[in-house]
Amino acid sequence: MGDWEIRPASASDVEAVAELRAEVLRADLERLGRYDEQRVRQRLRDGFDPAHTWVIEVGGAFAGCAALRPAEDAHWLEHFYLAPRLQGSGIGSGVLRRLLERCDRRGLLVRLNVLQGSPARRLYERHGFSVEAEDPVDVFMARRPGRRSG
Repeated sequence: MGDWEIRPASASDVEAVAELRAEVLRADLERLGRYDEQRVRQRLRDGFDPAHTWVIEVGGAFAGCAALRPAEDAHWLEHFYLAPRLQGSGIGSGVLRRLLERCDRRGLLVRLNVLQGSPARRLYERHGFSVEAEDPVDVFMARRPGRRSG
């Protein structure tokens, strides 16, 4: 799984996260006919909240991020991006497991949305998420507390 850790994000992380988001989402957004080079970055900037975001570091260097945004009925897993060169290495599963364990201890439902056709959906399903709704662009998923993480 490699030498990784997560740390709280700071406001200064926003541009690195915006660039990673553009890189990670590009193929799926292009496939869905929704890629816009400026909008993909600006949407991250507009919604970035370091208070609920963690930065993933591998070997001490920026490698990704994940956010758990509290909402009325659940926490939303958002902005979960890992550098493409590290995808499939087990780091994403390790980070997700750690975040979900925190939610489980507090009895929190976790929701997310993933782009239609994204390989990330399989990761979420392995960690106990199930589909609640779909539209032509997004798949909305939820995970109840205590669901097995794989």
